[in-house]
Amino acid sequence: MALRIGMPTGLRPSTSSSCDAALTRPIRASLQQRKKETPKLSPLRKAEEIASTFGFEMAIVDLERLFSKEASKDHPLLRRKLAGPSAPFPAERSAGKPLRVAYQGIPGSYCQEAAAKAFSSIRCEAFPCSHMEDAFQALKQGDANQAIVPVENSIDGTIDRNFDLLLRHQDVEIIGELVLPVNHCLLSLKGTSRSDLRRVISHPQALSHCWAKLEGFERHLEIEEVPNAAEAARYISENRITDTAVIGSRIAAKEFGLEVLEQNFQDRSENFNRFWQLGLGAQHQPRELGDAWKTTVAFSLEKGASDLFRAMWIFESRDISVTKVDHRPNRSNPIRVKEKSTGDHKYFDYVFVMDVEGSASDSSMEKALKVLKEISGFVHVLGSYTCRLKN
Repeated sequence: MALRIGMPTGLRPSTSSSCDAALTRPIRASLQQRKKETPKLSPLRKAEEIASTFGFEMAIVDLERLFSKEASKDHPLLRRKLAGPSAPFPAERSAGKPLRVAYQGIPGSYCQEAAAKAFSSIRCEAFPCSHMEDAFQALKQGDANQAIVPVENSIDGTIDRNFDLLLRHQDVEIIGELVLPVNHCLLSLKGTSRSDLRRVISHPQALSHCWAKLEGFERHLEIEEVPNAAEAARYISENRITDTAVIGSRIAAKEFGLEVLEQNFQDRSENFNRFWQLGLGAQHQPRELGDAWKTTVAFSLEKGASDLFRAMWIFESRDISVTKVDHRPNRSNPIRVKEKSTGDHKYFDYVFVMDVEGSASDSSMEKALKVLKEISGFVHVLGSYTCRLKN
């Protein structure tokens, strides 16, 4: 039986039929074969108040910041912009060979689209990795110079699996970031009209992004959930299925010879995907005018989540803005036990992953990371890189 997604009133998938199963089961089988803001503390707060509230070390940090500000006013030569490494991009292309890029997914996926846009100005060979970990292994085994992996959607949030893989493969670095607007396309066989359609299939995330459009469609549609939209597009193309459309990427239409019945089929135009460029060693994408550096750092805290404010304030007190905080299970120490007079408190422990503005090579960032180590079980910089927003 085909899996079905709970749709709003008006979108009522019909009961299962042998025809439905005949369509979705082969797609699944084919996919199996191819082997998924605390207000900011005032910088003018008196050091005594800070010390009494947060401890002596925090007062020192605040005084350091104030001194740094005054020094930069009086001595312009002391000002230091956020800067980062300027290694060539990438070193492996010295022999004039095309850049080999691994991307997660199969041909026709949004990740392939991201790879095409990320490296549009250079010669590159992009190849698919069906399993999420395969892109990391391709880097480590020398099969790829770089990799592209999805990390977050602005509606659905973070892709936790890639955070876990990056924490595991500590020799792999984030060397760049790409943010792309989502363009869900309604795809069908060439010559198929909207009136011919009786079914729309796609990945559940894509379907959820297009609920209102599907509900307002000119005729009743059966809605089917499949594990992979690109694989569904390939199947429709190869089997010449005329009554079914798939919600997928524009690159899937090109890859499999399908017609785009409607672009930007999603309900919200403010929908973006975030991708990371990964590499080994000191590779970095070339900076473009207006590019700013950011750093992603992973750490555990000796006192657990109760110390997260202190960790964030170490950066904020140095005018390094914290832009995002995620957490993942601390697999090496999953349970934390805190002894109190009322009894032992047991709770899960976490690794925190924080994005901050600036480069890891900036002096203020180096100091912040040094102080962070004093309250952390471990600190690991996952990458220092620039972010590009592409249309």
